Amino acid sequence: MNSRRDSTDGPEDVDATFAEIVAGLEREGVGKQAWSESEEVEPDEGDEAEPVRPVRPEGQPAVATVEDGPDDDDADSDDPNDHYVPPDPPPLPALRPGTIAALLVIVLGVVLLVAPGLFGLTGAIGTPLALIVMCSGAGWLVLRMRSGPPPDSGWDDGAVL
Repeated sequence: MNSRRDSTDGPEDVDATFAEIVAGLEREGVGKQAWSESEEVEPDEGDEAEPVRPVRPEGQPAVATVEDGPDDDDADSDDPNDHYVPPDPPPLPALRPGTIAALLVIVLGVVLLVAPGLFGLTGAIGTPLALIVMCSGAGWLVLRMRSGPPPDSGWDDGAVL
């Protein structure tokens, strides 16, 4: 069951059609490079030869190549230790009072878990109570998380899932 045999979507002879397309492009001058006479001149033995750069067709944008590197005048560009140094990150925002209270509840739960005797409790009562207090503090932090964009983000919030 070869549906390709019965298909009439494409040309019958693909090779002939391809050759016709290539011949049309060659007539238009696509794929030919024009070399100027100045590039074909060979330098004298005493002259230092500069690498030949390809000629850019008119109307085409300039594209940087490996040969188009930075100027060799910079002595710093050869330094192997020279690398990108990112800027300092912005400072962390100040903690809000509700966040500080939730963190204190978590710390209280840890203290209650480690030393329940400080509060006059036994380990059998202090451990479950400490776990409840720590989970409450963590839940409070989760509930305080911002679900929307920051107020100063503007109209474009990016992709929202």
